[in-house]
Amino acid sequence: MVVVAAVEAVVANLPELGVGIGWRPDIAGFVAELSGLRFCELIAEQVHSMDDSLFHHVRALIDRGVSVIPHGVTLSLGSAEPVLAERISHLIDAAQRCRSPLVSEHIAFVRAGGLEAGHLLPIPRTKEALKAIVANIHLAQQSLPVPLALEPIAALFDWPEDEFAEPDFVTEILERTDCLLLLDVANVYANARNRGQDPELVLSRFPLERIAYVHVAGGSEVDGLYHDTHTDAVPSDVLDLVRLVVEQARPAGFLLERDGNYPDSMVLRAELDAIAGAASMPLVTG
Repeated sequence: MVVVAAVEAVVANLPELGVGIGWRPDIAGFVAELSGLRFCELIAEQVHSMDDSLFHHVRALIDRGVSVIPHGVTLSLGSAEPVLAERISHLIDAAQRCRSPLVSEHIAFVRAGGLEAGHLLPIPRTKEALKAIVANIHLAQQSLPVPLALEPIAALFDWPEDEFAEPDFVTEILERTDCLLLLDVANVYANARNRGQDPELVLSRFPLERIAYVHVAGGSEVDGLYHDTHTDAVPSDVLDLVRLVVEQARPAGFLLERDGNYPDSMVLRAELDAIAGAASMPLVTG
């Protein structure tokens, strides 16, 4: 697949991120001790509401050269109605406060008819939905000061009227908006497993040349469905997908997502080391 020169340049100019971790207040001390850390990710909405007593932990990382990427969860790019201006402003504020090289959001919706779902929901993979999300992305891009990377989510269901396979739908969105791809290999694994597909074959159909960075996370099976929990250890099958990505592309970085049920520091370091080994990247020392 041919990537336009502008996107090629953006990907080529991203900083070498290495292996990172999602920053959360509960593990702020652990993250601060990772002397080899080169990037982390913050929930963008938390950055907007974070007071100085908490943000000083993040500022210390920024001051020592760690790239901090705001990761939005409420922009609702997949909504039928336009993105709310104040939510774009929140993402802009996060990017500016963190001096970020890029920001990221989800191919999903969280808002419809004035109601908030409180959870990332999959959008129908239809031509109509494609037009709506592309319009919302263009609306957001008008004000964003840095490139935007988009993450396909883990979904426990598909809409019955879907007209595209997921990799094709994602490719259409990225090509029409010149956005980068935030590839979550745990999401690829979860969706393929729940759809009865081969995760490696599914992964190979995504536009890997557009990858900004990669999410890695754990999950568990409940009642026959695999859930992307972010509270379980990263399974070996997901690490295999990390290796496959490295064979086909060279992402700037791989990031461990943990959102609760945090193990002790030795276990977290071991997870980071396992990702570094799979990605053939330097270890993150602590």
